[in-house]
Amino acid sequence: MKAPARLALYGAGLVVAFGGAFGLAGIAVPDSAVQTWTEESEMDAHNGGADEMSTHSEGQHESGGMAGHDHAPDGGAPPEGIEAAADPTYPVGTTVRLTADHMPGMDGAEATISGAFTTTTYSVSYTPTTGGEPVHNHKWVVHEELQNPGPASLANGTTVVLQADHMTGMSGAKARIDSSTQETVYMVDLKTDGMTMTNHKWVVESEIQPVR
Repeated sequence: MKAPARLALYGAGLVVAFGGAFGLAGIAVPDSAVQTWTEESEMDAHNGGADEMSTHSEGQHESGGMAGHDHAPDGGAPPEGIEAAADPTYPVGTTVRLTADHMPGMDGAEATISGAFTTTTYSVSYTPTTGGEPVHNHKWVVHEELQNPGPASLANGTTVVLQADHMTGMSGAKARIDSSTQETVYMVDLKTDGMTMTNHKWVVESEIQPVR
């Protein structure tokens, strides 16, 4: 047999062989099965990302409803009607060290006292008016940041409406009082996790230590 003929037969054999292989692959793994696997993989990836985000958010809420640095850099003036502390342990201008962990970078940070007040301070749980996961054990809101609260102090489990706007979706939200304290409560200026904050509300006296 001449060389061109042999080459032609060899080429035809390759075509048949490869065609058969592809045909068998199509039988072993149908296109419909590949499409199903692809869709399931995409769904699993999507659900895995959602679960991760949900866990992250819940962890922040449990530690005080942070949602990152959702607090405004400037906390603004104290609420109307709150009473300034007559003789606070840490007067305005005092440099202190915080032991609270309301947000990333807060525990151990140095801060400057910008206000000291005498009132009832509450830890509350609520669902933001903007939707999303409930915030558990948010610290803190003061009595003067509740809507028509009546005389202080309110019992644990009392349902209230928040007027505080420390975080997005907080003002106007219905909340449950988890606990309360009569400690002196402070506003502070601090730099935490790369963010400078003024008049941050709130930290109570047991969450503050002198700078040594």
